[in-house]
Amino acid sequence: MTPAQRERPRALLAGSSRAWVRLLPWGLAFVLCVALLPTTIVVLGGDYGLNPGVAAALAVAQSAPLLLAVVRPLQAWYVIFAADVAGALALLVVDFPQRLLWPFPPMAIVGYVGLCLALGLRERPRTLLLVWSTTAVANVTLAFFAPHDEGARGLLLTLLGGVALLLGAVVRERSEAQRRLAEQETISEAERGRRTLLEERARIARELHDVVAHHMSVITVQANTAEYRIDRLSPVVRDEFTSIAATARESLGEMRRLLGVLRNEEARGDLEPQPGLARIGQLVEATARVRGPVEFTPCEAEVPEAVGLSAYRIVQEALSNVVRHAPGARTRVALSVSEPGPGPGEWLTVLVVNGPPPERSGGPLESGGTGHGLVGMRERVRLVGGALDVGPLEDGGFRVAARLPLSDKELM
Repeated sequence: MTPAQRERPRALLAGSSRAWVRLLPWGLAFVLCVALLPTTIVVLGGDYGLNPGVAAALAVAQSAPLLLAVVRPLQAWYVIFAADVAGALALLVVDFPQRLLWPFPPMAIVGYVGLCLALGLRERPRTLLLVWSTTAVANVTLAFFAPHDEGARGLLLTLLGGVALLLGAVVRERSEAQRRLAEQETISEAERGRRTLLEERARIARELHDVVAHHMSVITVQANTAEYRIDRLSPVVRDEFTSIAATARESLGEMRRLLGVLRNEEARGDLEPQPGLARIGQLVEATARVRGPVEFTPCEAEVPEAVGLSAYRIVQEALSNVVRHAPGARTRVALSVSEPGPGPGEWLTVLVVNGPPPERSGGPLESGGTGHGLVGMRERVRLVGGALDVGPLEDGGFRVAARLPLSDKELM
């Protein structure tokens, strides 16, 4: 974006998402200009007795800049304010009835009030105060030269202009506050999503720590006891097993030191054995007892612990979403091992599908959601190199489908 584009002024209310709101300032300015221009010529020339040429010039100077006020209200104010003061001075040389307003006729007041409203929507409070002060000083100064006793009527421009400036400023501040609030909510939602992702990664790291620590401990025990379980080991082989045990212990210690920060007092429950495919049935039964029918198709295949843990957490989160958003809905949970297409290796397919909630359920327990549970699902699937497909169904239900690779080559 060039400097000229950055400095190009925007029309009033141009940031609105509604087309009619963006066109509203232009429409009002056009109506005022079309209405005030001929009216000012007729009134100044006919009622006040001003020269027709002078009346026409003043009418143009007081009305035409209202179109400019949609984009540059302060520049339009310079022109209209000067024209209004010049019009008041020009009326001093003619004899007009006392019943007519002076120093500013009604048409000038209407146009000036519309201009002040535009100023309030665009300019800073300091600028608005200067505009109102200048108007008040000019109005009071002209009152000393009044051809008739105007009284409070002569201050109408100052009073009504001040009200319009204040009203425009209040509307602008309210709009700015709403915009900042919307931006803050967007930032907060992004931060919540990021925090949820980090928390899920930390939880996954703790769980994987338990899985890997178990295997490393088994390696250490097997290497240390090999000389007692296997007869006639040569010294070279015995030394090799001793080296393997030492390396395993050292690796386990390094991993515990690196991930120890994830072990805090609030994570004591994570020290329990991590769940896998075998415990998904218990999870389904608990959900069915509380919130409605759940059809379950188990899988007895042997899968890596990381894959089993990911499958359990995906089913757990999917069933939690059913409980929160579709209580009582008929749900199906299916686990199967299949080969999805070309390429070696088997895949574990995890499928959780629920229908729409029954009408008697009274509606969802939560009318909205942040989608942070899906963040955890995607992170777990990404961790093992799988694929996740989630989305609503035509009947009002929801589908969660995950494919997790079982071969060590795919998991790397």
